[in-house]
Amino acid sequence: MVSAGAGSAGRGARAAVAGLAGLAGAGRRASGAGAGGRPAEARSGASRAAGRGARGAGRTGRVAGVAAAAGVVGWHVVPAGLWLPGVRAALWPALDGRGDPGRVALTFDDGPDPDTTPLFLRALDRLSVRATFFVLGERLERAPGLGRRIAAEGHELAVHGWRHDPPWLPRPVRDVREVARAAALVEAVAGRRPLWYRPPYGVLTGGRWAAARAAGLRPVLWSAWGRDWTADASPLSVRAEVARGLRGGATVLLHDSDAMCAPGSWRAALGALPGLVAECRARGLAVGRLADHGVGRSE
Repeated sequence: MVSAGAGSAGRGARAAVAGLAGLAGAGRRASGAGAGGRPAEARSGASRAAGRGARGAGRTGRVAGVAAAAGVVGWHVVPAGLWLPGVRAALWPALDGRGDPGRVALTFDDGPDPDTTPLFLRALDRLSVRATFFVLGERLERAPGLGRRIAAEGHELAVHGWRHDPPWLPRPVRDVREVARAAALVEAVAGRRPLWYRPPYGVLTGGRWAAARAAGLRPVLWSAWGRDWTADASPLSVRAEVARGLRGGATVLLHDSDAMCAPGSWRAALGALPGLVAECRARGLAVGRLADHGVGRSE
């Protein structure tokens, strides 16, 4: 369901971009009007006043355009500050993935990958663990059978976007379209509407935020990660990195594909799984999906 807040945010972003273009155009037209007309010695007092007014309008238009641009940039960038773990943990624990203190949510990004995801599914089955897979729409479109297998084995599919695009430029309309497209594909493959959205790179811009809300998805990042995307990652390094943020209620981020990571880096995450699950269980923590994690239940 589309929320009123999300719709307003999306409309506001599109209006801001359109307004910026219009104001810039007005400034150019006004500047052009001030430069036109007859030679100075032939102008009447009225035409000179008109020229001054046009130049003033041009300056006003340019100032307004700069202000509008600053507003768009702020709307785009400020929410991305929640990428910083300390900031989001303090201001918004649910975005940090904080849930039931007796549980740990296990999540994977960047799949599905026909070459590697099945290996993770087998490992999770041996461990009797169910997890949440944040999938990219373009990869799920190429491997819908694998997506159906993930869901059939009791795991949860969530939205990671359509492509793994960088977040640097505002593109709110495209964000809304692509997140909605990915959510619809996940629903068609899994047979149920997804609940969660994690943006590529974990950077939740204003446009991505509005897109998630418009698609009825709840943004969630992570509270512990394994840095398993690097070329020098190993099972031991992944476990050590996860342990830094591992506590009851945490959401753990790993990757079931190296499509967006260093080649072969998936082996580090796969090799870390048995020890990671054993560590959680030794602490009395159940390991499972975000759907069972109670994220934001106390908010």
